[in-house]
This record gives sequence, C-alpha cells and structure tokens, in this order.
Amino acid sequence: MKKIFISILSIATLLTTTVSCDDKLEEINKNPNAPEIGQTTTFGIFNGANYALMTNSRGSFSSGRMALPWVQYSAQRNYTEEDRFQFREVTNQSLYTDYYLSAVDYKTVIDLNTDPVTRAANEAYGNPNNQIAAARVMLAYTFLQLVDAYGDVPYWSYGNNDPDFQALQIEKYLKPKFASQTKIYADLLKELKEAAAMVVTSEPVVFTRGDKLFGTPAKLVKFANSLRLRIATRVKGVVPGAETHITEAIAGGVMTSNADNVGLTYQKDDVLPSPFYNDFYIGNRTDFAISNTFVDLLKGNLGNFGVDPRLQKYAAPKTATKAAVKAASYTETDDLTQYVGMPYGITSAQAAGQRPSTSFWSSNVLKQDYREILMEYAEVQFLLAENNGWNNANYQNGVRASMERWGVSAAKITAFLATLPAANQANVLNQKYIALFMQPYEAYAEYRRTGFPNTILLPGQSYAFNVPQAGVTTYTFIALNNLTAMPARFTYPVNLQQLNGENVAAAAAAIGGDELDTKLIWAKK
Repeated sequence: MKKIFISILSIATLLTTTVSCDDKLEEINKNPNAPEIGQTTTFGIFNGANYALMTNSRGSFSSGRMALPWVQYSAQRNYTEEDRFQFREVTNQSLYTDYYLSAVDYKTVIDLNTDPVTRAANEAYGNPNNQIAAARVMLAYTFLQLVDAYGDVPYWSYGNNDPDFQALQIEKYLKPKFASQTKIYADLLKELKEAAAMVVTSEPVVFTRGDKLFGTPAKLVKFANSLRLRIATRVKGVVPGAETHITEAIAGGVMTSNADNVGLTYQKDDVLPSPFYNDFYIGNRTDFAISNTFVDLLKGNLGNFGVDPRLQKYAAPKTATKAAVKAASYTETDDLTQYVGMPYGITSAQAAGQRPSTSFWSSNVLKQDYREILMEYAEVQFLLAENNGWNNANYQNGVRASMERWGVSAAKITAFLATLPAANQANVLNQKYIALFMQPYEAYAEYRRTGFPNTILLPGQSYAFNVPQAGVTTYTFIALNNLTAMPARFTYPVNLQQLNGENVAAAAAAIGGDELDTKLIWAKK
C-alpha cells in the first residue's frame, strides 16, 4: 500500500493502493481525497480505511515492536532493545500518521453522505444515516487509539464545532491545535451516543457492499454502545458525565455473545493475509515468540489461576517448526513442558541462545485469515463485572466467552471454571488481560489505568530462565531510556516538533512534558 503524504500535520492525505482484490477485501484501491460521482464509492473508502487501520496498527513494527511486547504477549527473538522500551522513532511516526490516514477516509465517508451533490449517488451503497453513523463510530475508535497513546492530539468531531478541534481540515488549519484529553474523551462519548441514536435499524445492512465489520445496523449499535462503555469506564471519575454514559451505554444494548464481536478477517491467501502472517511467512520476519511471563501465567505458575486451556490455543509446542505452524500440522498436547516462552527483557546477545527452544504463537494466530479484533463480547463482560462491583457472573461469562472464541472444548471450559477463584479486582483484570491476547493497545491502556495484570515482569525485577549447557539462571529486566516502569505514553513524533512546533510545545506543556513517563489523565497514579 503506497501512501502519498500531502501534510503530516494536517493529515489530509491520499490513501491509494497498488494491490487488487477479487475476494473479501475489495475496493480498497480508491482515492478518497478527490471523490467524483460514479468514480469513488463510500463502501470502498470505508472498507479500505478499516483494512489500513488494522493492518498498519497490528503489524510487526507498529505492534510487535511497541505495545505487544510491552504487555508481554510476546518477546523478541532478535532486537530485544525494543522490548526494553527503546522503540524506533520511524515506527512511532508511522503509527501516528497511519491513524490519521484512516481518519481522513472516515471523514470522507461522512462528507460524501452530507454533501447533497454526492449523497444521492452514494445512497445506493446504504442508508446515508447508517453510513455516517458507521464512520463516526470508526472515527471514535481511531481517535481513541491516538489519545490513549499520546495524550493531547489534533482532533476532529462530526457533531462538535469546538475551535480546538482542528484536525483533518487542511483548507482551514495547516498547523492544527492539539485538543485536551478531557475534551477528546468527552466528545468521543458524545459521538458514540449520537451515532448509535442515528442508526436506522430497520435497514437490512449498513453498507450494501464492502463492509466487513458490521453487516447489520443492530451490530453497529452494539459496537457503539460497547465502545462507549469501554471509554466511559476508562475515564470515570476523571471526565465529567462518564458514569452516566456507562449507565446509558448498558441500557442502550451492548454485545451479548461472540456473534457480536467486531473484527477484520483477512483473506485466506498470500495477497492480503493478516499482518503477522505476512511478516512471518512473506517478509520472513520470525522475530517474535510468545513470552515466558505470559506462558507461565497460563501454566498456573504465576497469578492465582490453574492451568489455562488457552495455552495450547495461543502457543505452539516448542518442537513445532515455522513450517509446521504455517501448515497447522503439529499436534496440541497437554504436556506443559512443550510450551516454553521466550525470556522477556533479556539482551539481544542472550536471545540468540534461547530462540531454538521456545514456542512460536500458534497456527490460530499465524494464519492467513486471522481475525484482528477491535472489540469482543468477553471484554464487555469484564467491563460489566467491574461496573457491577466485581460481579462473579459477568467475570465467569467473560472467561467462558474468551475460551469459546479460541475454540477450547466445552469439557475443558467447564473444568477450568469450576476451579476459577472468585471475582475480585485482581482476578477480573488478570483474566481480562488473558482474554485481550493479541489486542495489545487495549491491554496497554488497561495496565496503565489499573496496574493490572500484576504478573508481568517490571524493570528491576528478576526472573529465571534456562541457559543451554549451563542450566537455570536468573536475569534482571533492565529497561532502557532510564525508565523504571513501563512507558506511560508515546512521545510525539519528532517531525511534528519540526513542522508544528508551537502547537506541539503547547501540548507538551499542557500534559506535563513530552516524556515517556508523563501519565495520561486516567492513569493509575
């Protein structure tokens, strides 16, 4: 996918592609920046934006070298400096920019459905109100990723003309302000409430073609309410009115089963496969393995739980080769010694000796048609458990839903739930972390908000691992960048300081400094 940048500051950008598709992800090669009637379709722009959003935020650089190892779902087999918080600036810049690229496209869907000249032509692709609602919801999701990662950022709202909301408007603002976190989170909640209310549920579909996320308006409404519940829970006690949004979102109808999960399923081919399959098998970047701390949590060696049957669904046996994982030709086993995580936080020199004896992710993850999840029913149940006073029924529902999604047998689910310790803050949030596997940015936000999971390795802590020909030894996780804890945010990309320096400086001052350890407004203090 080729991206032509007009201005990284205004992020008014073309998104074009050089790949064609004749299967499930059609019509992504459109130019949304200069729409013409009969030439540009809203469903094509929407589908392309969704594909770009997930692919560019869940790949081996944007995810695998930032949030994914930080929350210890993975550990790198080569460049462990990034596991120790020394991320690449080019990765940071790409992640920031790619979010805005998708935001431009979602706004274009709205523009095409509000301009009388183009609205009529695009009615063939779905009810205009439903198209606008879908774009508003996805804009909320996209800006949530940005504000959760950086703090104050340039922001745009469909339904709010606040003068601080200057993003995505190159004709007016070449150097947009950075809106405050409080304003952004409050507006995200408002946008999701209004988007859900404008959905025409009597229509059979949201888009007549190209929509691979929602399908029905009812599913769109559930996603909007569930995302609203996520955000309101994150900022309750910090952003005024959040508690009311929690109540209203639940009353409005949130996800009620795994059928309501929202995710993008990639094609079962080597043309448009899932991001990590592409990087492992086409790019030959086998830099990642499941981490030892996560494997030990699933084995029952850490935390408060027994052996978790999701272990075999998340990880391959250590004897499974890269080719066997690709072909899904290995056999799952209950022999726990066959599942070994890559030691997290060791040096690159130490990593070389560990690679041959550790587990890759399973073939459930490293497959062409993997489904990257935006939000799922299990998370909703954990949110309900928290907001219902650490409710045990919601907690168990969340664990069951996660296991069912990953294909754990009914017998193993029943056995695990029979030994599951009662709901409390630690148990609910640690299980939520397990369920969020491969959704690293949400897990990263939750860790900063709550301090859970409390089973990950922190800077200064020691852990045992096996050294070939030398036996078991211990190492101490030493973070880089002089950090003594997990980064509290990403720093603003350096090029923004060069091109929009005044507003970057104002934003840095407003949040307390453009530093990795500057905490966001909802972070655990």
